Amino acid sequence: MQSAKTGRSGGGTVLGFPLKGFGLFTSLLLSVAAAFFTFFLSTAIAIFGLLFWNLVGHHAVNYADSYRMVGVPAGLLVLVIALPLFGTLWVRSKLRQ
Repeated sequence: MQSAKTGRSGGGTVLGFPLKGFGLFTSLLLSVAAAFFTFFLSTAIAIFGLLFWNLVGHHAVNYADSYRMVGVPAGLLVLVIALPLFGTLWVRSKLRQ
């Protein structure tokens, strides 16, 4: 059995994904995708939290609050963090070329 030779890239990794060589479009796409995923995940968790809150406490909280008060702020926060992060990675890759 032959072992595969792994080359170490200079950009580092996060959870096994290389952080080197992203283009501008890829950086923007990853930023928007991270915000999109965060929006839907946090909204789903908030909806189930409100479901539990309404059933157990006999409250009548509107489920639209989960979008406005949890999903949108979480998605925008991740977008505000991800855009400079991936933008910096893109600028670094351009400066190293």
